[in-house]
Amino acid sequence: MISEASGLGSSRFGEDNMQFGKRLTVLVTLVLGSLVLSGTPAQAAYYNTYTTIASTPNTSCCTGVQGFAAGSTYLYSIKNRTNYDDTSVIYRVHKTTGARVLMTNGTNGGSTNPWLGHANDMTIVDIDAQHHMFVVTMKASGPQLVRLRYDGTTYYHAGSYQLRLNGAVATPSGIHRVSVTSTTITFMFKSGRTIYNGSLPLRASSGTIELTNAFNLQVDGALVNGAVVPDLGTFTNQGFFYDAPKKVLYYPLTKENRSIVLVYRNVSPTTTGTAPAAADLSFRITSSAYTFFEIEGVGISDGKLYFNTNRANSSGAHDAIHVFDGYVAA
Repeated sequence: MISEASGLGSSRFGEDNMQFGKRLTVLVTLVLGSLVLSGTPAQAAYYNTYTTIASTPNTSCCTGVQGFAAGSTYLYSIKNRTNYDDTSVIYRVHKTTGARVLMTNGTNGGSTNPWLGHANDMTIVDIDAQHHMFVVTMKASGPQLVRLRYDGTTYYHAGSYQLRLNGAVATPSGIHRVSVTSTTITFMFKSGRTIYNGSLPLRASSGTIELTNAFNLQVDGALVNGAVVPDLGTFTNQGFFYDAPKKVLYYPLTKENRSIVLVYRNVSPTTTGTAPAAADLSFRITSSAYTFFEIEGVGISDGKLYFNTNRANSSGAHDAIHVFDGYVAA
């Protein structure tokens, strides 16, 4: 009897424990669920510091930093004659050592050239194993796109093209390569917040590119470090970079001593409507050292986000090429 009673008692105690355990499990689940539902979302990835790789000083009347491109080893930055857009130079900077070279114009001699207009943005394309830069001029007459072939630190004029949208001259401020096949180069162009598609025969040295409207980029209401920037809609549009394999677009905007880079995921030439800015990834520099800090262009190389700047304070211009600290594209 004692043994049986003990057995029954033990069984009842175990059953009570099981019931209590079930109630505790349900309670913990409810509490955790409540915390998940009511808690704040994971913190957005935000980058707001940078390292300067090399300065790009004024030279040969060229004082305005313009287009930028990041290659596998070197970074390229154009400077032009501000307010005239009639003369340009190109700096080449080693992305690791910071070694800087003023590139040579192999067509006309010297270091300057007259072809690139405002040269607001550029992209690198390899054609038949030779390196080329495609530069948007933003000119209402003459070519709106210029191609340069370059070898080492020397470049040559290699092509001029007209851009048209619905039959009218188009003067986009941004360009980036999307794809290259055995016959065709496909580009994205940007004017303001609108992305356009366009293509060109691979080896054509002249011709007309007919642009087609693709999609718009959300700016108003975009989150930077998890919060809306109230005056972001008044920032100046700059160039852009498109990471075609990952379908990610980086878009810099500037105002006075502030520069912001918005990011757009899952965009391609077939995207339509308005692409939303990523809520969980953004970049911003608010400079206390410079009253003017303008990111002109950005580019990815080995996962790092590089950029060039117009920078100035009371002591003068401090234009340069930089990299965002800590960021590696996933």
